[in-house]
Amino acid sequence: MLISILLLLVGLVILIYGADFLVKGASSISKKLGVPAIVIGLTIVAFGTSAPELIINLFSAAKGTTDLALGNVLGSNVANIFLVLGVSGLIIPLSVKKNTTWKEIPFATLAMFMILFAGNDIFLDGSAFNVISRSEGLVLLGFFAIFMYYTFELFRSGRGGESEGDEIAIYGGWASLGFVLLGLLGLFFGGQLLVNNAIELAKMAGMSEMLIGLTVVAVGTSLPELATSVVAARKGQTDLAIGNVVGSNIFNIFWILGVTSVIKPIPVSDGASVDIFITTLASFILFVVMFVGKKHVLQRWQAGMFVIFYIVYVAYLIYRG
Repeated sequence: MLISILLLLVGLVILIYGADFLVKGASSISKKLGVPAIVIGLTIVAFGTSAPELIINLFSAAKGTTDLALGNVLGSNVANIFLVLGVSGLIIPLSVKKNTTWKEIPFATLAMFMILFAGNDIFLDGSAFNVISRSEGLVLLGFFAIFMYYTFELFRSGRGGESEGDEIAIYGGWASLGFVLLGLLGLFFGGQLLVNNAIELAKMAGMSEMLIGLTVVAVGTSLPELATSVVAARKGQTDLAIGNVVGSNIFNIFWILGVTSVIKPIPVSDGASVDIFITTLASFILFVVMFVGKKHVLQRWQAGMFVIFYIVYVAYLIYRG
């Protein structure tokens, strides 16, 4: 078991560094070709920070371990809101732009409601079982295309602005290419190592794949968002800190679950239905707190409550097994 835990952690580290290398190399190449920084941020960087979740889900779908795939996305979204924003908000109160409050956060909440509906076939349709089907996956990808169009229009019109977080380092041609290749290799081997050992660990410890996905794998794949948001909060770039999380949650549902369910339909167990509801509730709570106390600000006391919520949620998961 210790060897499996160690290999899982090694796979996680390789995966995260792989995503980082890929983003650095691809961003550098794009910048050298004259692509605007904001376009790089919306495409390469956004897809790169979601790459760990995507790679894990692709491997999980290929191996038929869809519980791990679903648990990874749901757990990552809860961790992003309660843990990442909680820790960031304890460092400095997080101010949120009007667009983020009224458009991006509701869009992230809509994404979760869609999964709530898609994963409740027994209740809504009287089906024999719950499943996120291929057709529902295509609908999710359609909404992802709408979100990408909205985002490009937002920045093309100049309403989105650019922040210090959009600065991109430029490397030499061979160095940039080397970063891209290292990143791709890291994503492939890290993802394979992590998924294989997560499955092995679940079997040996008598833990469900869903529990492993909701906790260890989810927190691990949220580390890039945690690092980005904490650094942004320390620099006072509070909108970047919260925008990073909201964007990641939208990507996780519409892009990653969309792609995964198109490859292989995702069965939804009774326990997973509860987790979908909790993740939807977390997204709704984030929207509500924008109007409690100081408007459009995640205050320290609210951030502290988020961290407590996350601790309680993890304790519940462990108790549930």
